[in-house]
Amino acid sequence: MAESSSASGAAEFESLRTIRSRSEMDKASDLAFDKLVSSFRSKVVIKDRTYHLKTYKSCFTGEDAVRALRTLDDINSVDDALTVGNGLMAHGVFEHVLREHPLKNGPLFYRFVNDERGATARGADGARVSWSDYLTDSTSSTVAGLTGSFPGPDLSSVPSSSVHVATAVAPLDEHNVALLNNVHPASWVDPTPSDGFTYHLLVLGAGAGGLVTAAGAAGVGAKVALVEAHMLGGDCLNVGCVPSKALIRAARAASDLKNTKRLADMGISIKGEVEIDFGAVMTRLRRLRAKISENDSAARFSAQLGCDVYLGYGKFTGPNTLVVNGQTLRFAKAVVATGGYPQLLPIPGMKELAVGWSGGDATAPVIATNESIWNLTKMPRRLLVIGTGVIGMELAQAMQRLGSTVTMFGRSGKVLPKEDQDLAAIIKQQMVTDGVQFRLRVTKYVSVELTGVKDDLGFQEMKLTTVEAGLHGTDVTSEFLCDAILVAAGRQPNVTGFDLGLAGVNVDVRKGLTLNDQLQTSNPNIFGVGDVTGKYQFTHSADAQARMVIRNALFFGKSKFSNLLIPWATFTSPEIAHVGLYAADIKAAGKEYVTYEKSFEHNDRAILEGETDGVVRILVEKGSDRILGATIVGPEAGDMISEITVAMQAGMGLGALAGVIHPYPTFAESIARAGDLYNKTKLSNT
Repeated sequence: MAESSSASGAAEFESLRTIRSRSEMDKASDLAFDKLVSSFRSKVVIKDRTYHLKTYKSCFTGEDAVRALRTLDDINSVDDALTVGNGLMAHGVFEHVLREHPLKNGPLFYRFVNDERGATARGADGARVSWSDYLTDSTSSTVAGLTGSFPGPDLSSVPSSSVHVATAVAPLDEHNVALLNNVHPASWVDPTPSDGFTYHLLVLGAGAGGLVTAAGAAGVGAKVALVEAHMLGGDCLNVGCVPSKALIRAARAASDLKNTKRLADMGISIKGEVEIDFGAVMTRLRRLRAKISENDSAARFSAQLGCDVYLGYGKFTGPNTLVVNGQTLRFAKAVVATGGYPQLLPIPGMKELAVGWSGGDATAPVIATNESIWNLTKMPRRLLVIGTGVIGMELAQAMQRLGSTVTMFGRSGKVLPKEDQDLAAIIKQQMVTDGVQFRLRVTKYVSVELTGVKDDLGFQEMKLTTVEAGLHGTDVTSEFLCDAILVAAGRQPNVTGFDLGLAGVNVDVRKGLTLNDQLQTSNPNIFGVGDVTGKYQFTHSADAQARMVIRNALFFGKSKFSNLLIPWATFTSPEIAHVGLYAADIKAAGKEYVTYEKSFEHNDRAILEGETDGVVRILVEKGSDRILGATIVGPEAGDMISEITVAMQAGMGLGALAGVIHPYPTFAESIARAGDLYNKTKLSNT
């Protein structure tokens, strides 16, 4: 008991210390705001009111509100009162009883949010969760139509019926137990709303898009239901961005240490072999993932952010109702954020062999997807990777650098098929140097089967049989032995099993939700965000969509998805990042462009780092310096692309970008030097 009391006291002290560390300006702002709310509340007349034989409890009229506000300091007119009052509504202080109107100087009924749902949501530092934290508008007509056509999976190879197996978390060590305790606690008890209660917003799915939507809506005073069947945090936290970047970081360190030629040139030598403990690599990955999961925990979203969290499989029962764990939840607006899942190819023998490993059986043959590869604790000596898109390329290179022998398979003859192929070739060549082998002209995957051999690590040997396009039009049948297979052939939107049709929501099982430009489904009160929308399956895209939906669903906004500018990056070595249109997009639109590029061969920082493979390529509209798109291949490309994204968002042309002073020596100088190339075209002989 003493230890428990001590731990509790320490946690309370830490919480107080965190709150006290907030800036005095923030504290003063909160105090002033709270004083304003308190003064307003003390002056407005609150009572039960009746309209059309229905009684609305503890409310006040818009006229009462305006009258009360006009008695406060610095509010000298009705317009001033309406401005302040609507600001209070935006901060979740009060609302129209049916959430249908802003504050008006009339007989409409309003009520204080706290009277209905308790305290305003606050963050971990004690500060009020503000609408401005979530509603910053990233849309801009300046960039309308400038997001490139990012490639989804090759739908011609995806069957109309799902080929997918559920994935379990393994091993259940202390780190994965901590993860599950945060994102799907076993002892969780769902809330029980009162009879007839209607949520302002229901969010189905707690991945990146769902979590931002729920937190932002709760922060503006909405009563939010967050429903998740599996694990809060979704793909990004549990099986995507977070674990993959931990693996890639370890792989990069291993590669740096094994590059003895480069080290020798620096005057550094390593005695003996570089030993890699793959089990330790994966333990670190699980430990860091568990730590980060605290941000996405059910406890945080319930206790700190003010959401009602339901852990169970939700299904729609009508246009404004959903059932979860036997409870029917009513909602005014809803967001479908159910994400996507990896698609297993319909190769004879594959699904049957994949079920065991995906289900958490460590003794089963390893046929993994991006969901289940994180269950590895030992390194397979021979790994086959099917798919040469982003996931396949990142993980193939990482696993090769950590000690596996990797062979990649594709159909198109290309890697990263949407990217400019001369730039994608830079990455492919580095992977060849690393030791990855490529078989890119597969016409048919014939079968996967066990050979009956098991190695000393416990991996069961498998044989993949393929047909490849050979020379002179002949087909060649080949067999490949391996210890593990990673299927990275695309992800499919998760739209089946939720009875979306009962809610009036139209879907395409291969392309996802059918949405308009405001992200509304065919039911105008139900929106979609994230991977389930089918395009731009990135965490940052889901985040931007979520903020847009909060504005559109709760604040009568008209933000358009087409007015978002979405960059992306592939974290291979070297990285490749892109924003805006590709050359093919521009040509398809019938426009003309000019290309300006600067190779890292001429960048002093790249020369000093010994990483000169790469280029900054910027496309501008012919006859002007308006940036239409850009691709960067090289070190830190994912960070560098943000500078060009900011320029495009702000309407800054390439010529003006050249005038921005960059620190020397940095990789980003190459962006300014590309701008110099444009400015030189404006010089006359005189």
